[in-house]
Amino acid sequence: MHMKFGAIAALLAGLTVAVFVVLHIGIAPVLDAVARVGWGGFALIVLCGLGVAGILATALFALLSDHAPWLAFLAARQLRDSASDVLPFTQIGGIAIGARAIILGGVPAPFAFAGAMVDVTTELIAQVAFVALGLMLGVAKLRANAELAPYANGLILGTALLVPAMIALVVLQRRGSSLAEKLAGRFLPAAVSHTEAFSQALNGLYGNPWRVALSATIHLSAWIASGVWVWVVLRLIGMHIDVFSAVVIESLLAALRSATVFIPSAIGVQEAGYAALAPVFGMGPEVGFAVSLLRRARDIVVGVPVLLIWQAVEGRRAFAQQNGESP
Repeated sequence: MHMKFGAIAALLAGLTVAVFVVLHIGIAPVLDAVARVGWGGFALIVLCGLGVAGILATALFALLSDHAPWLAFLAARQLRDSASDVLPFTQIGGIAIGARAIILGGVPAPFAFAGAMVDVTTELIAQVAFVALGLMLGVAKLRANAELAPYANGLILGTALLVPAMIALVVLQRRGSSLAEKLAGRFLPAAVSHTEAFSQALNGLYGNPWRVALSATIHLSAWIASGVWVWVVLRLIGMHIDVFSAVVIESLLAALRSATVFIPSAIGVQEAGYAALAPVFGMGPEVGFAVSLLRRARDIVVGVPVLLIWQAVEGRRAFAQQNGESP
């Protein structure tokens, strides 16, 4: 009950921030920026977003390629992101649903959940590198901005502290997999009833450092691709901005989203983040808010059909099991 109340409170707080930001900026300039993209431009935005999802799926495939084809991981990754972006879930809820999709794709349950956890870890490792890259490219502009300058050194220190935190996370997962087992049992109790098999799968994945390194490298390329996606959106709006600046914007936004992971769908956080970062690179806050709206629209256009298909598949399986048929 407390968790539900906390999630609702975080969601309402995020919505309040989003409303405050749009009232402060004004809805007319935001909608004007969105309208410049046009339907053809929006189609390109959706396609580029699917390209990023494909790279993310490849990072997961690198860990579990022995168990299922790449398309199964593409479906699982898109479902994970759609659940986090469209439904009132935190990112943890999306990860659990993604692990469930991996199981439906034919991966044994212990490997599915172990793979999901290692994939999250390699993604976080890559995110630390991505944020560090963004800070290196953009720290001068951050320090030149009166509003964000006081936070520049804090961002650098926070990013540096994340490095030992990532190392500790991997060590805890390998040597203290009981925590991972508890998390698995909480989100997928039926799927990971054999905790010993789960521990073996987790240790087996970490025992192959080449696959872990490959997954992290692919994730880093996906993070950079997300920055290129922001550059595409800004160019479609009509902003003449270089791709490196777009990567900086997305890297700092990624850090902000991670710091507020408890807010479902990053409501308010994403909108305020883009609106605050846009002026650092010579754009109005309405442009940043427009990027957020276009991102939300892309998430809905892709996410709603994906979630409906997932519900149909789950419903069909439940119906078949109820009637004693093979799902």
